[in-house]
Amino acid sequence: MAMIGEMDADSVVGYFRNKSILITGSTGFLGKVLVEKILRVQPDVKKLFLLIRAPNVESAKLRLQTEVTAKEIFQLLKKKHGVGFENFIEEKICPLAGDIMHEDFGLDSAQLRALCKDIDIIVNGAATTNFSERYDAAFDVNVLGAKNVCAFTNKCTKLKMLLHVSTAYVAGEQEGLIPEKPFLMGETLRVGTHLDIESEINLIKEARRELRANCSTEKAEKKTMKELGLKRARHFGWPNTYVFTKAMGEMIMGHLRGRFLVVIIRPSIITSTLKEPFPGWMEGIRTIDSVMIGYAKQILPFFIGDLDLIIDVIPGDIVVNAMMVAMAAQLKDQQPQTIYHVTSSLRNPAPSALVVESMHRYFFENPLCKGRNGEHVRMKKMRFFSTLAQLRFYTALVYKLPLQMLGLLNIALCGVFSRYYNKLSRKYIFFMHMVELYAPYGLFKGCFDDTNLERLRMAMNTDQNNNGSYYLDFDPKSVDWDDYFYRVHIPGVVKYTCH
Repeated sequence: MAMIGEMDADSVVGYFRNKSILITGSTGFLGKVLVEKILRVQPDVKKLFLLIRAPNVESAKLRLQTEVTAKEIFQLLKKKHGVGFENFIEEKICPLAGDIMHEDFGLDSAQLRALCKDIDIIVNGAATTNFSERYDAAFDVNVLGAKNVCAFTNKCTKLKMLLHVSTAYVAGEQEGLIPEKPFLMGETLRVGTHLDIESEINLIKEARRELRANCSTEKAEKKTMKELGLKRARHFGWPNTYVFTKAMGEMIMGHLRGRFLVVIIRPSIITSTLKEPFPGWMEGIRTIDSVMIGYAKQILPFFIGDLDLIIDVIPGDIVVNAMMVAMAAQLKDQQPQTIYHVTSSLRNPAPSALVVESMHRYFFENPLCKGRNGEHVRMKKMRFFSTLAQLRFYTALVYKLPLQMLGLLNIALCGVFSRYYNKLSRKYIFFMHMVELYAPYGLFKGCFDDTNLERLRMAMNTDQNNNGSYYLDFDPKSVDWDDYFYRVHIPGVVKYTCH
């Protein structure tokens, strides 16, 4: 990557003036942070077109009002505009009823023509992030969605660039320093295999045909398609359906990008906002938050994780700041395609032990669980196993064996414990499935190289980087992880996901 010309916060923010931007995934966590940030620091943006999955415009408007602008993250913007907030939103945001799974997003020809003449930038943030999503559902959004975005960009007459949000974990379970390099079409993480995306499409179609032919129930179909996704991901070297389909989406982007400039952003585990618009805002349950909530509610006494390793996390507002600066830099320097790892493991690693200690300290001092009489339950420290073999042995001894004995007793007593046994059995199977999915993250030994992002940081004139509302910090070194987890992120998890 060539050297980037010097920029400052003013020039980055100025880049978005009078621009029309199409954003997919705006109802998601990162999408909301991006929309709020652009509107707050650059009120002279021409228009934000938000593609929202809805049957019609009225439904799209309703989703915009209830799932985006009504959220607490927009409180600062509401305060800034006062009674004029609704008019400002109506002037600057245009909700589009559509879906990236469909060609031309399902827009009618008149909408399409008008949009193609007006769009300067496309931000593709739409994704399904469920690790064990149905293969067909994940493929439709993460792979075919990327293909449809590329096809649409080639119809836009004044388009300047496309930014695609991926994930750093497209690297799978690689160890050592992981470079910011693109995936070649057909590349896999397992030696001796070659990925043919068309063959995967046909495989999904064939699986659907068989399920219909066998008159499978909806539940059976869902189970089969989930298993197919995990099977195909692991066959090619990826740990789950999510990162596998995101990798294929990147391949599509690189292969079909055509004449336009492309930025691919690869964040690691995205956590709550560090500073903007205020600390601790989050939505949805992120990877590590499931463990924190399980511990807080005392339903998860142990889990998989090597506390001698680091965990790569990055606050959502840092990701958005990096996205905005990357877009401005790409236009300035005209690089055809650039990949940025928006990560922390190289510049400011967060030790897993520190994160766990912050969790223990917070919930010891602020317990959520209460006893029968309303008194707070005394918390115990969570136990972590550093290998799957250790955890499987422990669960087999403490949970599986007693469960099997209960099963035998249930048979002997003509099914008197059937309901209880089935309930415990389902819980055990779900827990072990969750462990298998999360193990690649709890035991991850890679470190993400962020050389390209460091070049962006070096190009920024930091003297103007703290200029009020134009704050565009995307340096992970600015995060004190102990303070962040204890005072910002964990309280945010409790406030926004536990009530």
